[in-house]
Amino acid sequence: MWGIVPAAGNGTRIQPLAFSKELLPVGSRLDGETERPRAVSEYLLERMVLGGADKLCLVISPGKSDILEYYGGSYGTAAIAYVVQPRPGGLCDALFRALPLVGPDEPVIVGLPDTVWFPEHALRALPEDELSFLLFPVDRPELFDAVVLSPEGVVQEIQVKRPDPASRWIWGAFRMPGRVFRELHQLWRERDRRDEYVGTLVNAWIARGGRAVGVKAGEAYVDVGTVHGYRAAIGLLAGQVGGRDPGLPPVERTEAE
Repeated sequence: MWGIVPAAGNGTRIQPLAFSKELLPVGSRLDGETERPRAVSEYLLERMVLGGADKLCLVISPGKSDILEYYGGSYGTAAIAYVVQPRPGGLCDALFRALPLVGPDEPVIVGLPDTVWFPEHALRALPEDELSFLLFPVDRPELFDAVVLSPEGVVQEIQVKRPDPASRWIWGAFRMPGRVFRELHQLWRERDRRDEYVGTLVNAWIARGGRAVGVKAGEAYVDVGTVHGYRAAIGLLAGQVGGRDPGLPPVERTEAE
């Protein structure tokens, strides 16, 4: 199974940094008996491996060689390949850069490398045979991509940063068979590559008869792309999920109720 990690963004919300935002130290890990800082993107890679990925594709921009130097050729039991997005083109463009590596029968997991979420094994809850989204409850879904479900859990619409979303559940990662990945790419090309966000592309795919499901297996989700989010992630990792820094906006820290 492939895990595709779009890591080509500039991270303007948290700049200036002297390194790629995906390498921002958040929390720590043990290296033998030594505690070392942990890059924020390691949380996603760890969760992808726990979810069954044995190959990881990191999509980077030409100036992000520090990511290659940090991870090298593997993470845990998974091998790593690198693909370059030559210039900013949106999330869809970044993801489809990995298409030549993915066989039609290979499943794919996609996640965002500047997020921290729980539970760690949540990707295992996603079905293998169809497009499925891992959903998290948030306080301000208008700042994310809210997912509207039918009573049976079928995705009816993804509302991309809509000011009045009809759901408080947002997607934090998703999984699909390789054939669906290719179908989405073909549709993206037919739509003149104008879809920057996954949500608008999936909406068009559903309108053509495609099917996706949402799984409410997420409990806590933090976007570490801002200074407030960084502080919230530190609190979450310290086990302070029940508390909330009064200086933080609610979007940066969300918990299941």
